[in-house]
Amino acid sequence: MDDRRDKARHRVLKAGTIEFGGGAIDCTVRNLSDTGAALDVTSPVGIPDHFTLLLQADGTHLSCTVVWRKEKRIGVKFG
Repeated sequence: MDDRRDKARHRVLKAGTIEFGGGAIDCTVRNLSDTGAALDVTSPVGIPDHFTLLLQADGTHLSCTVVWRKEKRIGVKFG
């Protein structure tokens, strides 16, 4: 499998919240870099292409764009 990422991602296990248009969905951050992340979700259905990710551990808010979607995981880039 080709790795097309600009930066290496580090495996993590952090609680997160996908926030959009007044709604919120809990997620788990599975890997993380300066430029993006992979998020585990119950279902990717209904998650918009652009949203804010809240990292609950430190209160960081990151603007995200969805790059790919799989059964219960989505890949995002920041910015």
